[in-house]
Amino acid sequence: QVQLVESGGGLVQAGGSLRLSCAGSGRTFSTYTMAWFRQAPGKEREFVAIIDWTGGSPYYADSVKGRFTISRDNAKNTVYLQMNSLKPEDTAVYYCAAGAKRNHLLIYEYEYDYWGQGTQVTVSS
Repeated sequence: QVQLVESGGGLVQAGGSLRLSCAGSGRTFSTYTMAWFRQAPGKEREFVAIIDWTGGSPYYADSVKGRFTISRDNAKNTVYLQMNSLKPEDTAVYYCAAGAKRNHLLIYEYEYDYWGQGTQVTVSS
């Protein structure tokens, strides 16, 4: 069982930066593939970024590539999402997710076993 709690969201102007954190509980956190998803108002939840259980193989949605960076610190049971050059279209609730499958590129919601409650990111123009 893994519990996830996101933090770090807020209101920022376009071009600004935010760093999201996702703190996980449980001794098995380091064995999970971790990802960030987001859901904008009126839209379906979409994949943003993924990192494998070792902290390697980061992969990003095209919409955030070059602007967002995913990382993790297994000693702290935490995964991060550094978001730079933010745009109004990045406005959404951001969720972290943990998936038990390892060494796979998990980009669909159904592939994840645990979810956080989400943190709101609002980018003003």
